[in-house]
Amino acid sequence: MRPTRRTVPRNLRVIAATIALAILAMGHRAAAAGDAIARVGETEITSAELRAYIETLGTQEQAAIAKDPALLAQVARSYLARQAVLKEARAKKWDQDPAAKAQLDRVRDQALTELYLRSVSEPPASYPSDAEVQAAYDANKGALQVPRRFRVAQIFLGAAKGDKDAEEKARKRADDVAKKLERKGADFAAIAGAESDDKASGQRGGEIGWLTEEQMVPGIRATVTGLAEGAVSAPVRLDDGWHVLKMLETKPASTRPLAEVRDAIAAQLRADRARANRQAYLASLLEKNPPAINELALSKVLAKPAR
Repeated sequence: MRPTRRTVPRNLRVIAATIALAILAMGHRAAAAGDAIARVGETEITSAELRAYIETLGTQEQAAIAKDPALLAQVARSYLARQAVLKEARAKKWDQDPAAKAQLDRVRDQALTELYLRSVSEPPASYPSDAEVQAAYDANKGALQVPRRFRVAQIFLGAAKGDKDAEEKARKRADDVAKKLERKGADFAAIAGAESDDKASGQRGGEIGWLTEEQMVPGIRATVTGLAEGAVSAPVRLDDGWHVLKMLETKPASTRPLAEVRDAIAAQLRADRARANRQAYLASLLEKNPPAINELALSKVLAKPAR
């Protein structure tokens, strides 16, 4: 029942933060140093170059970078490494190798094709209108439902099943905690801080945050959902030990407001329109220039050459 979160090792966070500070410091000196914000050896990048590189990344990556300066530092390091490799490859005239040149030409052609397709598929800046966003919102309200939520606190008394002595001690502790909570003026948060074996939540007065029914362990779901705000449950036995639960607050099921999801809906509508425009453009292009395919030759494309 204790929530988990993805963490980054502390040493990596420190390194990333240090790099971010270094990049910011270089940024303050950028006007006097050719706008360079990072460098490795003799290779350096400017803020304009880094912005242009970030624009080539996916929408989700760009959003993550905007929220986390440490990720910006990682992106800068990655881009610097690529620039260093590029400099070395050019110094060794690797781009003039026949096989490399042929592959570069293919990559360039593919990139040019993609860029052009994006340009002819891009919806106008006025799309979608407010009315179109509203219509999409109304049509998809079912997918925008937020389930009923519960802000819960607990006192956890650990006792894995199988050890009779430990189980008996935990049961007695659970009884003692229940008696303390029954006293007039009992402070659940203080008791959680003193008694709970879950020290992380204990430091927060037992609070474990907001939960939906689906996020709850089945063994305590009925207990939690049946509690009124401010009510405390009797000790509940689960495989890991005893749980005493308190309902701090509830929020009824609701639909996310349009203001909260407008940008996401608009982005999805633009993406859908761009895909439709691309398909229509390709269809019209092939209609004007019907392809002719030699089926016999095509069947041999994947055949292994004779030795």
